[in-house]
Amino acid sequence: QVQLVESGGGLVQAGGSLRLSCAASGGISSIVIMGWYRQAPGKQRELVATITSGGSKNYADSVKGRLTISRDNAKYTVYLQMNSLETEDTAVYYCSANIITTYYPPPVDYWGQGTQVTVSS
Repeated sequence: QVQLVESGGGLVQAGGSLRLSCAASGGISSIVIMGWYRQAPGKQRELVATITSGGSKNYADSVKGRLTISRDNAKYTVYLQMNSLETEDTAVYYCSANIITTYYPPPVDYWGQGTQVTVSS
């Protein structure tokens, strides 16, 4: 069974930095795209950033220039470096991956359990 395990969330002051990590495991053949989404209280889940296996990146306008996504294909891991954090960045951050497994060829979307990021003023 595929699992996505996130780490690195926490409490930080505005202007500070955090780094999130998400490691995928469990019968993986390849990962097409990995990404981060977030959901603030009372709001819908929204895209933060995605990255393809070839390294192409896409960011939400609200995080451009402050958050940076990267991945280690050999480790099936995606990272989110968050700098110049703002109170509006407070949310639960979810890792997502579109994965082809060794036992089920079509790619399937998987989600992590979420990690809380709280930015205080």
